[in-house]
Amino acid sequence: MKQRLFFILFSFLFFIETNAQCAMCRAVLESEESQSAAEGINDGIVYLMAIPYLLIGGLGYYIYKKYRTLKK
Repeated sequence: MKQRLFFILFSFLFFIETNAQCAMCRAVLESEESQSAAEGINDGIVYLMAIPYLLIGGLGYYIYKKYRTLKK
């Protein structure tokens, strides 16, 4: 159980720092001198990607807790 929790925490903390851009966005943003727009786009993509995972994870946890209480 501790290994699973550690893995989930470890993977969650490190996917936050990923750079996610499509090929077209990357081409446009690399030509810009200031990288502030590219950082903003990356943050927005990661934010939009994280929300569904958090919602599904919360729902899964809720179902797991309900199942465990009914089993006892």
